Amino acid sequence: MNSALRSAMQSANVSPRRLAARVGVSGKTVERWLADAELIPHARNREDAGRALGVDEEMLWPKAVKGRIKTGGDREIIRSYPYRSSCPSTVWAGLVEKSATDILFAGYTNYFLWIDQPVFVSTLRRKLDSGCRVRFLLGDPDGEVTRSREQIEDVALAVSTRIRITLEHLGKLGSHENLQARFSAAADATNHVSLSVFRFDDEALVTPHLARLVGHDSPLLHLRRFGDSGMFARFADHAEELWSRGVPTTAEA
Repeated sequence: MNSALRSAMQSANVSPRRLAARVGVSGKTVERWLADAELIPHARNREDAGRALGVDEEMLWPKAVKGRIKTGGDREIIRSYPYRSSCPSTVWAGLVEKSATDILFAGYTNYFLWIDQPVFVSTLRRKLDSGCRVRFLLGDPDGEVTRSREQIEDVALAVSTRIRITLEHLGKLGSHENLQARFSAAADATNHVSLSVFRFDDEALVTPHLARLVGHDSPLLHLRRFGDSGMFARFADHAEELWSRGVPTTAEA
C-alpha cells in the first residue's frame, strides 16, 4: 500500500474519486496507486496529484525521483517543455499565486496570459494590493522589430495587435503604485523578441523563440534559483538589464 499517498489524501480530505477528477484519470487508477506502492504514475499525473493534495510528488512517490537526482547547475531546471503551450496553465497560475514580492512578465507581447489565465486582471489587482510589485516589459507596437516580426510570423493576429491587447488589459488595472509597464528600448528589441523571461520571485519560465515560430510553439524551461550565478540568475539579469533601459508606457503608474 502507498501509505504516503493515503495519508496525504486523508489530510487534504480528498477521496479517490475526487483526486481522480482533479488529475484526469479514472477512480480505479487512483485505487491502484493506493494499493501498490511500487506503481509509479506518469510524470504529469504525479505532478497534478501532488498539486491537488498540496504536497511534493517526491513525498508520494520517492522512487520516481531517485533516478533523476540533479547536481550542479542542473538543479535549477525543474522541468522542460518542448512547447510553451504544453506547460499547464495551472503552473503559471501557481507561480503567480506564490509570488510575494516581484513578478516580471518580459514576454514581447504577453498576450497569451490574458487568454490562458481566468480573471487575470482581478488576480493581478489582488497581487498588487497585497504589496507584490508587478512589471510588464513589452515590445514597442510601432517599432521596426515589431513590424519585421509580423512579416516573419505572417499570422492573422499581428504582433502589434497582441501588444495593444495587453496594454488594454493593463489599462483596466488603472494606476497603482506597484504596477509598472515599459517598452523595451529600440536597441534591445531584437534581444527581447528572441527570448521571453517570466520571473516569479525565485522561479522563472523562460522561452527562447525559434525562427518563424510564435511563442506557444517554442520550448520553455521552468527554473528555480539555487545560487547567485546559475541559469536562473543569468536569465533574470538579462531581463533586468532590458527593463532598466526600457521606456515607460502610459500603463506605468
